Amino acid sequence: MPTPDNTKPAALDLEAAMDAAWPALERQEAGNWVLRAAAGVTQRANSIWPRAQEAGQSDGDLAALLADARAWYRQRRLPVIFQLFDNPAAAALHDLLDAERFTRQSETVVMTRSAAAGGTPEDGREGAAVELAPVPSEDWLRLWWEVDGRGGGDALGTARAILEGCPSLYALARDGDGRAAAVGRLAMPAGGTLGGVYGMATRPDARRKGYAAATLHALLRAGVDRGVTDFWLLVTAQNHGARALYSRAGFSESGRYLYRQERPRRSLTGC
Repeated sequence: MPTPDNTKPAALDLEAAMDAAWPALERQEAGNWVLRAAAGVTQRANSIWPRAQEAGQSDGDLAALLADARAWYRQRRLPVIFQLFDNPAAAALHDLLDAERFTRQSETVVMTRSAAAGGTPEDGREGAAVELAPVPSEDWLRLWWEVDGRGGGDALGTARAILEGCPSLYALARDGDGRAAAVGRLAMPAGGTLGGVYGMATRPDARRKGYAAATLHALLRAGVDRGVTDFWLLVTAQNHGARALYSRAGFSESGRYLYRQERPRRSLTGC
């Protein structure tokens, strides 16, 4: 049965689904934290996930956990980064990171939509051909990486391993000339009914022509056909255009997180 309109996925379930949808290539449990690394490719896959707590639970000795995390990331020559929700449950950890002078960056809005919300999102560009596949094609990867990629071929190989680490559908909309115009991914963690929209990217000269909406519509429709009852997506707080698109498709804000990154330590110089 679809989730009623007035409910949202529980924080514990949603955070676990988000972690499964973008899996790090390395991970280690540290108390209630999950340390994640993927050769520095994407903040999400190279950040600490302090899992949501049940009421009354504690993270334990935060300073000791941070010391252990620093050692783990130092071995991998990676900075210490937290993916941390901005809510009362995370207040103590935010206070510690403030004292340690961790930066605040990349504020991200979590938006959710029930499959039973009523209505359907806009189809987008009339007649746009949207292809769906269980693995990303070379055209899909090329467009996504040109728009959102960071790094060269090695980084793309790591990113592809992250993408394919979770059962997913990949949508690609083509323009009238057959060129890839927009892409998107629906991650469907095994055994669950939550679906996460990722990798939405549109070729610069194809923007504001309905291709992104067509891609999103195809992903949501395919997810419902496969038993997804609730969808989520992540969008940077400053991306007002994308947030408007997702609002029109029935998504609403469910929470926010940001990345807290340790500042580089200056090496001592001189004799």
